Amino acid sequence: MDLVDFFEKFIKIVTRYWDVFLIKGLSTTLALSAIAVFFGAIIGTLLAFGKMCKSRILRGIITAYVEIIRGTPSLLQVYVGYFVVPLLLPSLNVSTYASVAIALTINSSAYVSEVIRSGIQAVDKGQTEAARSLGLTQSQAMIKVVLPQAVKNILPALGNEFITIIKETSLASTFFVGDLMTSYLTVNGKEFLPLQCLLIVGIIYFILTFILGRGVSALERRLSHD
Repeated sequence: MDLVDFFEKFIKIVTRYWDVFLIKGLSTTLALSAIAVFFGAIIGTLLAFGKMCKSRILRGIITAYVEIIRGTPSLLQVYVGYFVVPLLLPSLNVSTYASVAIALTINSSAYVSEVIRSGIQAVDKGQTEAARSLGLTQSQAMIKVVLPQAVKNILPALGNEFITIIKETSLASTFFVGDLMTSYLTVNGKEFLPLQCLLIVGIIYFILTFILGRGVSALERRLSHD
């Protein structure tokens, strides 16, 4: 392979299609990731508290949900979301983008629920007992004592989940929703330069996850010193 020719074609792809990769591809990837983690965190929080409740039936249902999601491939879940969501909501005319976003949200919620549950349970039980002895109810002890300490364990893990979901969004290219990998398929279909296109996408993914990873590490260090 002629490296000079390779990089000349690489530069040609960058200058000609930078907007396809950065404006459309990157923005769609970030939007899908943000939607999945935001709503996944809300659902995951409810699942985490449900899994710690006294009802065996509810705990069993949530445990089964989490284990099924964690035990099946993400690509399978995206396919299920693509085919099943429109069937469940026929009157809403759910788009492919929305179906994929829902599938990624469901995937994220299972992992986030375990992050939140483990973060809460990592707080010494003596903290709750001390709060109860001072007259606080169970819910007050959770809100005022346990959660502020659990946040230090939860936030860095949520940051890592966001990084993971960014990479998981590449699965959305199966349905051409406009993410970074869809940008690769689009540009390569026009120029037939797969290695150059893949290199561009790989660089964008690496820079994005590297910056976010350093940010999560910095947040983790700061929280550990507070």
